[in-house]
Amino acid sequence: MDWAQLWEIASAPDNVPIVGLIVLVPFYAWYGLRQSFANDRLISQLEANPQMAKTHHRKVQPWKAGWDREVHVWPFLLRIEFLATIIVTFVLMVWSITLDAPLEEPANPTLTMNPSKAPWYFLGLQEMLVYFDPWMAGVVLPSLILVGLMAIPYMDANPLGNGYYTFKQRKFAILAFCFGFLVLWLSMVVIGTFIRGPGWIWFWPGQTWDHNRLVFEANRDLPDIFGITSAVGKGIFGGIVTGLYAVVTAVAFHKVLTWNDFNRKIYKRMSLIQYVTLQFFLVTMMSLPVKMIAKLAFRIKYVWVTPWFNI
Repeated sequence: MDWAQLWEIASAPDNVPIVGLIVLVPFYAWYGLRQSFANDRLISQLEANPQMAKTHHRKVQPWKAGWDREVHVWPFLLRIEFLATIIVTFVLMVWSITLDAPLEEPANPTLTMNPSKAPWYFLGLQEMLVYFDPWMAGVVLPSLILVGLMAIPYMDANPLGNGYYTFKQRKFAILAFCFGFLVLWLSMVVIGTFIRGPGWIWFWPGQTWDHNRLVFEANRDLPDIFGITSAVGKGIFGGIVTGLYAVVTAVAFHKVLTWNDFNRKIYKRMSLIQYVTLQFFLVTMMSLPVKMIAKLAFRIKYVWVTPWFNI
């Protein structure tokens, strides 16, 4: 196991933010959920004890003197923000002094880097190119991500959880975000940084990046596995399989959306447009892990093959 090479990759100046991301994102996710669980316990107590609700209001302790320090902007909040600004500035100064900027020699078209990787914030898109057509991974899916983020406030029919942390009242939204951002997006950034080596070949952490390694793995389209060779047959077969996937996934998400009384109340508040839009983005999001499993485990390149697009 070549752990020296793994340390060299992790300590590279342009990979340091990813190492920090691996540590900081789970920590702050846990910290937010920690407060959410505390508030959920308090909500349960308030619902069971009306007398307690008179002295508590979405806080883990009853009212006490000194809470004005948590509310007033001047001087309490600005003092904390000023100290945070100084600390962050100091950290950035030390970072810039100790780590060289990841600048390289001018580009040489006759000598291409191997592996040639995008900046860390685009590595997720570069990893998606392994599983989708360039127009899907580089145009359609990133556009849907941006549109989906903008559409979230208009799809969210749950009025609870505004102004305070809660998990019990926002389970579906929190779990959907954690799966889409933490599990899918960040995992692809980590894969593109630490696992994809020369030739964009999969190297497990600790394996030596051999520039002479060749991988002979035949990628096949799903229609080819079933012996379908005509273009028309591939288009029809792929369309049927893609449609079945969309229906099965949408039904599964519908079961999740209506699995208890609380979720059913939220579901009834949604309009048809909100519901269809939500299902569309959920089905599209799940297409990424499905395609990753098909590619990595079964070497399936495309499911739906047409003269105009491939999925």
